Amino acid sequence: MANKKQNVEPTMDLKDDEEFKTLSNTQKTAIIMMVLGEEEAANVISHLPPREVQHLGAAMVSVANVSQGAVDLVLDEFVLTMKQQTNLSMGTSDYVQRVLTKALGEDKAASVLNRIIPTRASRGLDILNWMDSRSIAEMIRGEHPQIISIIVSFLEHELAADVLHFLPEELRPEIIMRVAQLETIQPEALEELETIMQKQFSSNSAVKSSNVGGVTQAAKIMNFTKSEMETQIMGNLMERDEDLTGRIQDNMFVFDNLEGVDARSIQVLIRNIETDLLMVALKGADDLVKDKFLENMSKRAGELFLDDMEAKGPMRISEVEEAQKDILRTARRLSDAGEMMLGGGADFV
Repeated sequence: MANKKQNVEPTMDLKDDEEFKTLSNTQKTAIIMMVLGEEEAANVISHLPPREVQHLGAAMVSVANVSQGAVDLVLDEFVLTMKQQTNLSMGTSDYVQRVLTKALGEDKAASVLNRIIPTRASRGLDILNWMDSRSIAEMIRGEHPQIISIIVSFLEHELAADVLHFLPEELRPEIIMRVAQLETIQPEALEELETIMQKQFSSNSAVKSSNVGGVTQAAKIMNFTKSEMETQIMGNLMERDEDLTGRIQDNMFVFDNLEGVDARSIQVLIRNIETDLLMVALKGADDLVKDKFLENMSKRAGELFLDDMEAKGPMRISEVEEAQKDILRTARRLSDAGEMMLGGGADFV
């Protein structure tokens, strides 16, 4: 019996370890949420922003069949992490506010704090991030383009791109142009926006001016648009304002920028996208980008990948561009979740 036990346990441990290594940080968090129980998990989730709730909820579904051994490893890692924490790294909200204000300035710090400390997000506009894109578009489509652009600027970038999809095609370039030209919004304008939103919900208005929009914001929204929509909007913008269009493009994170991403982040990205999708995307990519992905595969996996990609034959440019866009959207979500770092190009974080 002793020999039999010795033959079985190492195999099971190895299997659990391999399963543990395949889990993303979001999935590990999901496991901890499920271990906490319904009441405690609900309390934690109530403090998360809308997109993080969606990602965490999807992860909780995906880990339903994880082995007990892998769960134990997740808990061990969590306990170890907590033991390494000190009072210095567990600051209160006031401490975090003071540090961020000193580091970023009052306006930028307020913007960050509104996202990481939910109780600070008092504007009714923040509730829009919990609504679906079609409903938001229907609500605002009758407003003046300047009002629409301000509202879009307050949305998370992926949601803003989806809202654009449901707005009239001829209106999209106008909205992006106005978003890019925005800098600050005064209290009076915020109060007017709150009045408009009162038909759907009520809330208190902020009492100080806020930084919204700008070229970077417009570029981030464009990063999440579909290829066809991007072409239409940017082409129209180029006819209106060539300089502004160029500045937006300079701030957009394109597929070739992935060449500058670190190896660990590329490995995370590979695990979170379909192999066929990556093959299509790399068909039209720079050799440096292709090499970046191949370097982060095993030699055998890389050889098989190249053979399968070659077997696909020629691809339409539109298919390649859409595949690249899909991968960039995944990269953005992983970046927002803290599972990978984007760099080596435009400011995409």
